[in-house]
Amino acid sequence: MKKANRSIVPMLSLALALVATPALADVKAGVDAWGRGDFQTAIKEWRGPANNGDADAQFNLAQAYKLGRGVPKDMNQAEKWYKSAADKGHLQANDNYGLVLFQNNRRSEALPYLQASAQRGEPRAQYVLGTGHFNGDFVEKDWVKAYALMTRASAQGLPQATSNLSQMDRFIPVEDRRRSIALAGQMEQDEKRVRTAQVGGLRPTQSTGALQTAQLPPSRPAMPNPTPAPSPITPGATYASGPNPAASVPAAASAPVRVATSGDWRVQLGAFSDENKAKNLWNNLEGRISALSGLQPYLVKAGGITRLQAGPFATRAQAGSMCNSVKASGNDCIVKRR
Repeated sequence: MKKANRSIVPMLSLALALVATPALADVKAGVDAWGRGDFQTAIKEWRGPANNGDADAQFNLAQAYKLGRGVPKDMNQAEKWYKSAADKGHLQANDNYGLVLFQNNRRSEALPYLQASAQRGEPRAQYVLGTGHFNGDFVEKDWVKAYALMTRASAQGLPQATSNLSQMDRFIPVEDRRRSIALAGQMEQDEKRVRTAQVGGLRPTQSTGALQTAQLPPSRPAMPNPTPAPSPITPGATYASGPNPAASVPAAASAPVRVATSGDWRVQLGAFSDENKAKNLWNNLEGRISALSGLQPYLVKAGGITRLQAGPFATRAQAGSMCNSVKASGNDCIVKRR
């Protein structure tokens, strides 16, 4: 029987299986009360198990103190309970505790928590670390790692990461960005392995694969003192889990992809002996990668092989930029001239 979910995860279903142990029943009863909007009863149910070391109850109390439901809003109490749960291996508590520490300018304390979250694929932590590696302010300056982390956060739908990618494109050379895209692909595979190895706590992050970067001209050579990217934490913004963690980050609209009406360049997304597989791949990728929206798909026959291509692009650089977006989602892509 699957373990009942005893943590508050806003926007997710709270349908739970009954478990017989008394402590677990108290935590579950609190989750049920929370779902009904009876926050004070929920707090009463969680208080005892939390004091006795139950990580789910501790995380739930932290959420309640952070949101000010059933108890007065108190970030000191929230931080205390996040830490207690995180130290017991509760993954969501680890995520939120690292972000709370960072917001409170306790960056050296936050770093190990942020790094653990980022390795597991938590996009907010990847965004913060990516900005740090770009600026070199609380971690070493490493533009390849910065762009890779920001790519992963953007691919999971964090709008501010997409905005920062566009800014980074102004300074990071094309060759370094190519290395970053390859690193981002490796990071995604590593994230899956880490999540598979860890038990309990955070549900696996669902990557949309949508990178949403603008079509930009090739970057200029790296400037010696580039204008820093925006601070990763905007004053007044809430980054710890709330009703929708990504929505709590101020959204930045990305520039639209400009599709050429004619051109000799395309991107090739796959080659198949079965034409239907090529069509299915297009339907899958178009639904996952917003950058492909508006492109013309082509089924190019060569003997018994059907190649799936998309375009057209006026320049090789534009086609290459599109391939980078596609590769960041985990699909192969090569640039082809018609």
